[in-house]
Amino acid sequence: MDMAQLLSPRLSTSVASPSQPRLSLFSPISRRTLPFHPCFTRRRGLFLSCHAEALVAPGSHREEGSAHSRDHLDLSSWLHLNGLPPCKVELKEKDCKDKHQPIRYVVAKEDLQAGDVAFSVPNSLVVTLDRVLGNETVAELLTTNKLSELACLALYLMYEKKQGKKSFWYPFIKELDRQRGRGQLAVESPLLWSESELGYLEGSPTKAEVLERDEGIKREYDELDTVWFMAGSLFKQYPFDIPTEAFPFEIFKQAFVAVQSCVVHLQKVSLARRFALVPMGPPLLAYKSNCKAMLTATNESVNLVVDRPYKAGEPIVVWCGPQPNSRLLINYGFVDEDNPCDRLIIEASLNTEDPQYQEKRMVAQRNGKVSVQTFQVYVGREKEAILDMLPYIRLGYISDPAEMNSVISSQGATCPASPCMERAVLDQLIVYFASRLAGYPTTLKEDEGLLADDNLDPKRRVATKLVMLEKKMLHACLRATNDLINDLPDHTVSPCPAPYAPQLK
Repeated sequence: MDMAQLLSPRLSTSVASPSQPRLSLFSPISRRTLPFHPCFTRRRGLFLSCHAEALVAPGSHREEGSAHSRDHLDLSSWLHLNGLPPCKVELKEKDCKDKHQPIRYVVAKEDLQAGDVAFSVPNSLVVTLDRVLGNETVAELLTTNKLSELACLALYLMYEKKQGKKSFWYPFIKELDRQRGRGQLAVESPLLWSESELGYLEGSPTKAEVLERDEGIKREYDELDTVWFMAGSLFKQYPFDIPTEAFPFEIFKQAFVAVQSCVVHLQKVSLARRFALVPMGPPLLAYKSNCKAMLTATNESVNLVVDRPYKAGEPIVVWCGPQPNSRLLINYGFVDEDNPCDRLIIEASLNTEDPQYQEKRMVAQRNGKVSVQTFQVYVGREKEAILDMLPYIRLGYISDPAEMNSVISSQGATCPASPCMERAVLDQLIVYFASRLAGYPTTLKEDEGLLADDNLDPKRRVATKLVMLEKKMLHACLRATNDLINDLPDHTVSPCPAPYAPQLK
């Protein structure tokens, strides 16, 4: 597929393969009956707006002559031709193990020191919602209602893609085509993986997150026509159908994932500028969890100031934000083995059938917890997380009304814990962590064997790295829990029965 993807080959002007039906960009598509809107007039599939100009970058970029010249420009040449100042970086390529084109990445063109400005991209070459929609109020309205910034940016690029070489953004879109939404490990987001490839994530909660995100993208797709009616300044230049008629869901999803892989979250800017597509930014820039460098916005440009020294030829890295590896994989197609923000989620809930449920719920709320409580287990801090969970779980084990009244009248999160209760609580955690580990189809040792294979499929490799890191955290939780059991003063007591023990998942 082309453009990880703004448009697939079957919707592009390239020759279709013998096994696929050929479909022109302008193949007739059935039209739905549309509601009348006072600010729009329909004429041969074109809506004409009565307000706000569309995004127009520097120069007369809609002219045929400039379209011809753009056809022969690579990304760097196009950027410099349109105002990119001299910078201290350049693009290099590396081959991929799959059938796709090599991916490009940004490297230092010369030796750099911490604090150096690596590059500065003028705002005229940055795509943001306020410029795309031509009106900041409309941009904020759209993104605070039902559509995300990513959906609006993806839709804009899809229509620009249909403009072909006439689009000012043609060289940038062509580069996105080349990258196909692949991250620094040359892997697409699992949102674009096949069902069998998603099987690589079996046992990991990430698989369910992928399916949930896919449903969210579908909901946004169903709302796309709202943009057409509300943002006439964007669409008056496009002689195409409304979004859901012009683009099937799969094409929109590919575009959404492509934008997701390269969008930059700018700080200290208006809502309509906070998400930006920056040429020379990701995915050409590699993400790193322990990096401090970020793309920052000024009134004139988006700049990158490096946070460490680089030798000429070394890849430039930027901070990806405090994201766990599951989100790095879904958003950018990679995992970071040195990620200090990696974490597991444990959901504990009080048993609603417990006769003392309401009292326990009140005690939990008094201590900053709720009846269905999420606990985050950060890598390297597993014991700390377990100690944070224990008072909540102990609360669920109380069955004696007198004990419950004592807890209600006391201050703080302390629950009376007899040796048998403490053993029961810790045993429940042991069973829980062991069951999560049993949900994976492979062991840690088997994962290590897979990663030792140089010919391992790239998607399988990145998925194996993810589940391996998850298992290591779960094993650390098991060790920490066993250590707490070993610290108990009396190992002869049996765990007390707990008919209304909290549920863990």
